[in-house]
Amino acid sequence: MNDLYDPAQLRTFLAVAETRSFTQAAARLGVRQPTVSNHVRRLEEATGRQLLARDTHAVTLTPDGEAMIGFAGAILAAYTPAQRYFAGPQPRGRVRLVMSDDLALTRLPEILRAFRSEHPLIDIELLVDQSGSLHRRLERNHLDVFLGKRPVDGPPGVLVRRDRLVWIGTPGAVVDPTRPVPLVLYPAPSISRTQMLAALDRDHRAYRTACLCRGFNGLVAAVSAGIGVSAVAASMIPASLAPLDGEHRLPRLGHIEVVLMTNPRTAERSQVQAFTQTILSRASSSLGDGAAGRPVTD
Repeated sequence: MNDLYDPAQLRTFLAVAETRSFTQAAARLGVRQPTVSNHVRRLEEATGRQLLARDTHAVTLTPDGEAMIGFAGAILAAYTPAQRYFAGPQPRGRVRLVMSDDLALTRLPEILRAFRSEHPLIDIELLVDQSGSLHRRLERNHLDVFLGKRPVDGPPGVLVRRDRLVWIGTPGAVVDPTRPVPLVLYPAPSISRTQMLAALDRDHRAYRTACLCRGFNGLVAAVSAGIGVSAVAASMIPASLAPLDGEHRLPRLGHIEVVLMTNPRTAERSQVQAFTQTILSRASSSLGDGAAGRPVTD
């Protein structure tokens, strides 16, 4: 067995393991599919073990493949900062980052911790707001990097996560089907607000705004107090609240997409590229679900 593992092969293996697809892994890495197959084959030759079981329909991890995920992550965690440190001058400057407040409260610290470790000389200007409002700032050249929810008719970006939007309420909450649904809503423009109201309109359900709030903390507090129900991404349901299932007779809400977008005027700056690389490399553990890195088109 070879004692040295090529970091490029390890990154390719992790991309395949996370997406369960050679095609999606190639798209994420920006390479051709034969390159992905070659990297996996060479890594299996180096380990002397089969890491992936594949046929025409599916790609699955073998037990040795499951073990390699942890080893590969540990190797790259040490390799990448060292490579960047010794490769040449470290990026400097400032990155203007905006993120939707629900992501900021749940996932932001992990992303910033990784970025600070890898790029200690880059300063961050952080703005947190609703996704619908933040898109406008990108268009007006008021920011460099946007990470948040993409509206159905919004601009394209790189997909970081696709998640179900689900109704939430207090554990044991009851929604009276004979009365207007009491809603806890963000002000417009709000992506979750738009999808909730559209779903209720399609279902011909009456509703009322029981509480209007401007932040994720306020929304959670209002729903926790029993003022009304709302909707969040399935992966971000607070511990104090519960999803409302079929017995509540609320319409399905569909999905939301978390996307990464950069300002075309500043996208080539080294500090901006460094930050986008950190987000995409951390997508599977912090935000993603196997779709991370795929371009989104209208």
